[in-house]
Amino acid sequence: MTASPAPERPTFTPSAELFPFTSRWFASSVGRVHYVDQGQGRPILFLHGNPTWSFLYRGIITRLQDRFRCVAVDYPGFGLSDRPSGYGYTPAEHMQVVGELVDHLGLEDLIIMGQDWGGPIGVALATTIPERVSGLVLGNTWFWPVDLPATRIFSRVMSSPPLQWAILQRNFFVERLIPAGAARRLTSAEMDHYRGVQPSPQARVGVAEFPRQLLAARPWLAKLAAQAPALLWAKPVLLVWGMRDVAFPPKAALPRMRATFSDVVLVELPRARHFIQEDAPEEIGRAVLERFG
Repeated sequence: MTASPAPERPTFTPSAELFPFTSRWFASSVGRVHYVDQGQGRPILFLHGNPTWSFLYRGIITRLQDRFRCVAVDYPGFGLSDRPSGYGYTPAEHMQVVGELVDHLGLEDLIIMGQDWGGPIGVALATTIPERVSGLVLGNTWFWPVDLPATRIFSRVMSSPPLQWAILQRNFFVERLIPAGAARRLTSAEMDHYRGVQPSPQARVGVAEFPRQLLAARPWLAKLAAQAPALLWAKPVLLVWGMRDVAFPPKAALPRMRATFSDVVLVELPRARHFIQEDAPEEIGRAVLERFG
């Protein structure tokens, strides 16, 4: 019997200045998963999207760790987590791994924050443990089958051989989409933290898979869209929305959010684009304190 290849393990070391948190590790069913667990109090689970990792939430964690237990995880294939052999990098698989971590940490009375792919992953997790979830924070995200023509085109284009090559070989998502998705200019050191965890094509397989999943995960998203209002209707929800985001324009996404939940507070972030954590960490932290503190 042939043994499975050992997972690729990132060697990047974050700056203690930019990422002043203790790295922790969890032996999930698919490989070693990196997370941070800062502060004490009511737990908040922070879930990132593509092509980011827990580093994205650093400005929010530093503002909330005095009042909350802040847990931010890297999915397999992202950040400082393993790149497991045979892993599919689908949102359903990521949700299962995050669920294992939540069980491992025994998190109760949990607030889940998700942006980009962190939204459907977080909402899906909440539908599996609704009795343990006491609130949601959602920003520039979705959790239903994609229906905007621009998003469908984006998925098809990014799934094409030339763009898959650009993502894997040229780190296209980090080099082009992160700067385009932030209103402020990230420093070279900040960009190096996004580059450093994806140093090779093998390290970018998960990043390349997410745009394909926009359409490939349609059955999973359709099931989630049906389950969310049935199981999470009454949960307190905070929407923190970058109003200059072209990927999730507020006029298209916010009515769907309001139709799913009965107890919604919206905080508009007028200057923020897609990566709201980079553009408006202070405003987001303040909104979380006012809604859940």
